[in-house]
Amino acid sequence: MDKVCEELYKIGIVPVIAIDDAKDAEPLAKALIEGGLPAAEITFRTDAAEEAIRIISEKYPEMIVGAGTVLNKEQADRAKAAGAKFIVSPGFNRSNVEYIQSIGVPVVPGTATPGEVEQAIELGLDAVKFFPAEQNGGIAKIKAMAAPYGKVHFMPTGGINKNNINDYLSFDKVFCCGGSWMVKNDMIAEGRFDEIRNLVKDAVSTMLGFKLVHVGVNSADKAEAEKAANLFCSLFGFERDDRSASYFAGPDIEVMHMQGRGTMGHLAIGTHSVDRAVYHLGKKGVEFDESTYQYDQNGHLKFAYLKDEIGGFAVHLIKM
Repeated sequence: MDKVCEELYKIGIVPVIAIDDAKDAEPLAKALIEGGLPAAEITFRTDAAEEAIRIISEKYPEMIVGAGTVLNKEQADRAKAAGAKFIVSPGFNRSNVEYIQSIGVPVVPGTATPGEVEQAIELGLDAVKFFPAEQNGGIAKIKAMAAPYGKVHFMPTGGINKNNINDYLSFDKVFCCGGSWMVKNDMIAEGRFDEIRNLVKDAVSTMLGFKLVHVGVNSADKAEAEKAANLFCSLFGFERDDRSASYFAGPDIEVMHMQGRGTMGHLAIGTHSVDRAVYHLGKKGVEFDESTYQYDQNGHLKFAYLKDEIGGFAVHLIKM
């Protein structure tokens, strides 16, 4: 994937927006950024799209703003001139895709069939839109289509909402999802930007899905760790699980064989995506100890420690 799509992968959700009045572009972008989604696909379904993209590009250059529903060369040229960092089309029009490639803007064309995916591959693309997602078979169809095309990644859009977003994002061939449930047209028109910001925060929270997985307890040595683990198990009826560097008393208490990380011990926080969690927490100023990073077979983070302790505890993220 190109750098823009890699950035969208880390962001996770791309708000899909039809904006009727360009004056709403700046406060809308501010609400999206404050909510935690510095990205937007502004659709060319309204006359205000071009100016809205221009305003956001100028006022918030850090935002990944793209143009959606781009159907022809004229719209592509206008999108590029306005500052669009990527272009999305609802379907696969080969001449349109080739033209967008020729003007140097990353393009994510719409696909719904294996034939369209193969046409995208023929043009050197490895990131495509899947639209309309729910109406076309949802994540089950994406998984079926992705099987023969190992290097292709999908951006499902259409029918995505808070209740199904993680069904899509949990599949490693989905690099991000387009959604509009947090940026409804009436909320924009009525200036309800605080509500949009809160809905965006909720969408990010749902996507990351943070939860406490276990508590780590430090010990002086293995004998002390075994004694503590056995006591937890005998008192509370937990099953002991022996690991290479620790004993688990049930699934929630890890007793280390040594003085491990953290003055008081450590906390394991689970998340749906460590990659996205590191990105979003990083935007809040959180730093990570990169020497602790562990990756899965696809090159995605599955484990990472924060640099600083919290309340005397070291904290690590782990993929659930």
